[in-house]
Amino acid sequence: MNGDNSEKNIEDDTEYHLYPYSYDKNESDNTQEDIDEIQTSVVSENAEIEASDKIAENDSPIIVETSEPVLEKVETSEDEDISKNTSDDIENGEPVNSAPEKETPVKETRTEPSTRAGSGYYEPSHETPVVKKKSRKWQYAAIVLALLFVIGVSFAAIYQSFNGDLYSSNDKIAVIYIEGTMVTSSVPGGLGYASSEVISDNIRKALNDEDVKAIVLRVNSGGGSSTAGEEAYEEVKKASESGVPVVVSMGSTAASAAYHLSAPADLIVANPSTMTGSIGTIWQFQNLSEYYDKEGVEYYIVKSGEFKDMGNAARGLSDDEKEYANKVVAEVYSNFVSDVAEGRDMSVSEVKSLADGRIYTGREAKELGLVDELGNFYDALDMAADLAGIDEPTIVYMNKPTLSSLLFGSEADAAETAELVYYYEDSPFGYLT
Repeated sequence: MNGDNSEKNIEDDTEYHLYPYSYDKNESDNTQEDIDEIQTSVVSENAEIEASDKIAENDSPIIVETSEPVLEKVETSEDEDISKNTSDDIENGEPVNSAPEKETPVKETRTEPSTRAGSGYYEPSHETPVVKKKSRKWQYAAIVLALLFVIGVSFAAIYQSFNGDLYSSNDKIAVIYIEGTMVTSSVPGGLGYASSEVISDNIRKALNDEDVKAIVLRVNSGGGSSTAGEEAYEEVKKASESGVPVVVSMGSTAASAAYHLSAPADLIVANPSTMTGSIGTIWQFQNLSEYYDKEGVEYYIVKSGEFKDMGNAARGLSDDEKEYANKVVAEVYSNFVSDVAEGRDMSVSEVKSLADGRIYTGREAKELGLVDELGNFYDALDMAADLAGIDEPTIVYMNKPTLSSLLFGSEADAAETAELVYYYEDSPFGYLT
């Protein structure tokens, strides 16, 4: 009997566990509500197991939150006493009054660790999420291109500062460009005007350089201000008299004031089709009085002398003004002819016979004695080297437009240039050429 009772007691004390909860199979007070709660817990546990399987597949931690309350059995000392008393009552055959269990709802937040395949244990994931960076290839390419541009501009500026030759010799030929309408104002090259001030300044710079053995004037101009021609003429004459050979290389056109400055050169070289000559003087006036009368425009002019408003487009020239204008033109023309005769070693009468304002081709001008040789720019350089007695000269470009001047501008005043253009193209008072 005692053995049977022992086995019975062991069997009665055995507890059956359904993870994560435990209950006594002999508890008779489990209600249907308790059973439903246990089933709900089992369902939640299955969901957690499925989430754990997904974590193992993705190898990344996830957080599983269960919205259902989890019942956790909390045992206290009172429960232990009740359980002990209940066991004693069962042995004595007395009725059992079971006390209700104290249940605390718990909301679990669990971070499931990742598993390494085949390792048999859980291991936290230490992988850092990869952030895809934007490509900066275009930024690097732009920086490289900017650096190359700066280096190129710097090298070009240095190259130009050495006048096109980094290893220049002591024997130089200075080349001065005379292109566009001739004026007396200071205008940089490349704007369609040839300033007598710039021409004179470059000639003097060349003469002050002891290494310059010859000067070549590259002329491509149809003329312009008679005063500008006279100023440049004087500087060319001084250079020739100083012992430095001066050679003029005529381009497509070298006429009027442009021929005036060329006359005192030691040698004039023209292309066969060059337009040159046009030895003469002109003074133009406008008379818009009829137009103003038609438009109803009236002028009231206050002047201190008879000739003060001479050339005003609001009226024509008076007879006295016409006589005075003819006198001025004759004087300027006489100076022009005298300078050409002196420069070309011709008589005044010979020059006057050619100085009726007509244009001559380069070939015809050579036959008439206005040009010395036929040839291009490089032929003129060779002739200048021969006159200077040098074999391998260094060519120095004094005022040719450079990359630095195009990029960084010039010293010319924009207002002065605009005024100059107005005077030679729009002025109603006329001008001498």
